[in-house]
Amino acid sequence: MKIIIVGASGTIGKKVTEALRGENEIITAGSKSGDIQVDISSTESIEAFYKQTGNFDALISVTGNAYFGPLKTMTIKDFDIGIQSKVRGQVNLVLIGQHYINAKGSFTLTSGILSDDPILLGVNPAAVNGAINAFTKSAAIELENGVRINAISAGVVEDAPGYFSYFPGHIPVTMDRVTNAYYKSVFGALTGQVIQVW
Repeated sequence: MKIIIVGASGTIGKKVTEALRGENEIITAGSKSGDIQVDISSTESIEAFYKQTGNFDALISVTGNAYFGPLKTMTIKDFDIGIQSKVRGQVNLVLIGQHYINAKGSFTLTSGILSDDPILLGVNPAAVNGAINAFTKSAAIELENGVRINAISAGVVEDAPGYFSYFPGHIPVTMDRVTNAYYKSVFGALTGQVIQVW
């Protein structure tokens, strides 16, 4: 399979890339690294990116930023960080990518636990994750040619100790469980699902 991984240099992206290498053709992408660079906040950049990659079988998006901070001082500019990056960026990868993906291919997006299990300072990522989950469920009933779409919603991962203090009482998720979820989405038969890894 020809698999594109956007965000391949990140904490989760690195592990997912390692897990899927082998018999698959992997194209890594990021804003400043990877085989091909792409700015997911720009539709022009995404269009140029897909023209360079050509048709593909699966796209995994493990990218997008969100704002962590108190609601009391949050501004619309702060809130837009998650909307512009994690939501609009991943949605645009699908909206544009649907015209390049092969029949029976798949999209795998990344949301997160906070839409279901909120934490202090996590209003923006919670809202963003919820939007991605809703988009995934709805897009699944309209994608054509057998194309599937799922979202991976993971808890705080063991390889990101810098986030542990934000998640008091949460048990970090092993990277094996997280990478297996992405593998399941790409090679399984599910569509329109939010695959929870908590």
